[in-house]
Amino acid sequence: MSLRKVFRSRKGAGILAGATVVAVTAGLVVVGGTSASAAAGCRVDYTITNQWDTGFGANVTITNLGDAVSGWTLQWDFAAGQSVDSGWGGSFAQSGSTVTVTNAAWNGSIGTGASVTPGFNGKWSDSNPVPSSFKLNGVACTGSTTGTSTSTSTTTSTSTTTTTTNQNPPGGLVGWATQNGGTTGGGSSSSVSVGNSSALASAVSGTSASVVRVTSSFSCSGMIKVGSNKTILGASGVTISGCGLTLSGSKNVIIRNLSFSGWDDDAINVESGSTNVWIDHNSFTNGYDGAVDIKRASDFITVSWNRTYNHGKTMLLGHSDGNGSQDIGHLRVTYHHNYFDGSGTRHPRVRFGNPVHVFNNYYRDNEYGVASTMNAGVLVEGNYFENVDEPTLVGYAGSDPGALVQRNNYFVGSGSPESAGSVASIPYSYSVDNASGVKSTVVNGAGAGKISV
Repeated sequence: MSLRKVFRSRKGAGILAGATVVAVTAGLVVVGGTSASAAAGCRVDYTITNQWDTGFGANVTITNLGDAVSGWTLQWDFAAGQSVDSGWGGSFAQSGSTVTVTNAAWNGSIGTGASVTPGFNGKWSDSNPVPSSFKLNGVACTGSTTGTSTSTSTTTSTSTTTTTTNQNPPGGLVGWATQNGGTTGGGSSSSVSVGNSSALASAVSGTSASVVRVTSSFSCSGMIKVGSNKTILGASGVTISGCGLTLSGSKNVIIRNLSFSGWDDDAINVESGSTNVWIDHNSFTNGYDGAVDIKRASDFITVSWNRTYNHGKTMLLGHSDGNGSQDIGHLRVTYHHNYFDGSGTRHPRVRFGNPVHVFNNYYRDNEYGVASTMNAGVLVEGNYFENVDEPTLVGYAGSDPGALVQRNNYFVGSGSPESAGSVASIPYSYSVDNASGVKSTVVNGAGAGKISV
């Protein structure tokens, strides 16, 4: 019996038929400080973003309709014994059925017309009704802007979520590779064309800025070392068979639109303090070890719009439980819009990095999706999991657990996700697609041959 079949048999009722989003809107009075006499008003949207056999995720959006506030505390009661496991965007506490959320250091101020959105993962048993009322800074919900009211009446309504799918993959860089000065590769340097392994190895050596275009497929063995300040671009249909690329202490590298097959080590290996690397729109199949492995204090990396298929070990982040002295404070990587097409494991498997950001990827028929281990911190949001035995794991294969926050993901025929703890904040700007549309977007856009370079 395969490992995948064992997982499915064990989970049984934990398989998800599809995530349902339920939004409930309530009027809420917001006051400055703790005074109940300020003229203020607010709207709260309590949204169940996903739900499985014993757990659920929810966002709570507070929109300020009145005077600006400089600090907030939100409170509600669960009616059916639900509990909060982990949260983000605020400090969560629960006493009995009462949940209290206090602003984080960075989102205490809410200007007129502005919003903040704390969220959480929780547990439920017999039923999971939405809260019927809220209090903000001790004042009950009214839905009006008459500041002296303390009425406990609540106005609720349901809303419908509309999904817009982007069928054309964006070409812009997003994520950790935009930080630390950004990633430009060879920039506007004149390009050189290569068609075999020796020519490629020569063209990508050293630290001078260059743009290297791989114009023909070729076979090779071992690893080709890539120096700093390089852009490597594959022409349409180009495949590198048998070997891979290694970055060791390299800075400012872009690798796009290449297909890799049958590599005898890793397809792309990033190690030894390499920084500012963008790996985008490549395809990986049927290799020996990792498709994209990142380790040994490498940092500021984005892995986007790639496809892996007919392959087992996919993307490792951090190579050893014993390498914390080198890795802690590094291994910050963004994985977005990748297509994990029947690949087995490591999408990614994370050690030590915090925060690692995994968003808008499509997972299909995998043993597991994301594993957070060895005190890593991983934010997993807006992904589409289809027939994935274990979408998210906290701890794996003898490694100590890390923190993992999962929110706004979409599950079809998959097991129950695990989550624990909190994750450091994401420092860059980004936009998350609605998870229910990610499958179409990624299938149409990920992999080599989907962009012109």
